[in-house]
Amino acid sequence: MDNLTQTLTELAQKASTVGDKSAVVGLDGFVDRIMDVVGKRHGPGTQFSALPTIDQWGARISEAAGESANFELWLKYEKLGGNGPIMANALLAANVHTRYLGMLGKPLHPVFVDFAKRSEAISLGDPGVTNAVEFDDGKIMLGEMGDFDSLTYQRIIDSVGEGAFLDILARSDLISLINWTMTPHMTGIFNDLLSKVLPSLPPKDGGRIFFFDLCDPSKRSSSDLRTALEAIKRFQSHGRAVLGLNLAEAIQVGAVLGKELEGGSAENLKKAATLIRQELKIANVVIHSRDAASCATKDGSFYVDGPFVEKPLISTGAGDHFNAGFSLGLLLDLSPEACLTVAVATSGQYVRTAESPAISNTQSFLERWQKGEI
Repeated sequence: MDNLTQTLTELAQKASTVGDKSAVVGLDGFVDRIMDVVGKRHGPGTQFSALPTIDQWGARISEAAGESANFELWLKYEKLGGNGPIMANALLAANVHTRYLGMLGKPLHPVFVDFAKRSEAISLGDPGVTNAVEFDDGKIMLGEMGDFDSLTYQRIIDSVGEGAFLDILARSDLISLINWTMTPHMTGIFNDLLSKVLPSLPPKDGGRIFFFDLCDPSKRSSSDLRTALEAIKRFQSHGRAVLGLNLAEAIQVGAVLGKELEGGSAENLKKAATLIRQELKIANVVIHSRDAASCATKDGSFYVDGPFVEKPLISTGAGDHFNAGFSLGLLLDLSPEACLTVAVATSGQYVRTAESPAISNTQSFLERWQKGEI
């Protein structure tokens, strides 16, 4: 049975249970400002040609070395951002009962007001700002960190209340902690959860899922990353620990673990997921590239191609939608191949429509993909 048929069959059997699933996601929050770089202006407003590739912008920047250059950024729109809020928003769209704890503003920034209502969010501080400059071949994200230096375990307890915090986690089938890279005290938060909270939680039917996304650790030191990975390993004692990575992140994590990893093929992706999972001794490692994905579990490694689109409507948030789709598959207890297929389909829909899909949308998308219409 091919991946699409298998996934549709499993969703037909299990999608109706999604409303029974609960998640808590955190801890970041950004205001995303989606931008183009003006390549050649033909008139006022939107009368310009955008630079199409990162390579072309990079070349112009390099040419300015020793001189100067002026680049115009055109703001297309402003929206809810941050890896955590985007992932949580996608889970909400799939009908998972999702609470959000994170940096949404005090008072709430306007881009988060509707999301905060739907996710029963508790804001922990002021959001950062991401100037996301998009191109046909990727994006450059220029971040401002806001109040993240103050985000500690004690800040969470002060904002949420110890009893309320324990209750939120106790009710959750999925606990997802996102954006380690830009949260300076995240490893400390991991360790406090492991020592002060998780031993006190009651068992959860089916076991809890702990999903982690480092979010581009290249600017953090190898020793910091190694310490964070050691903490993530310890979550396996309290449920199923899952590490989500894009290909570049997987190569960085591999290097810290003493493994030289490569992309470029199905076998390389499967090998990378397998080696990282074996080193960390956790339940699942999932890796996605622009056009494919792989994961490794105790039962082996798995791979699917994605519904690649040459010119996406939006690319910022594609990885977060992949994470939401994969987590949705885990919550529904789908097979590894089906988890991957739901993940690439969730991301694939988002980059085409700029909207987070419901499960019914994902099923329709898979049916059209199966017919060759995608």
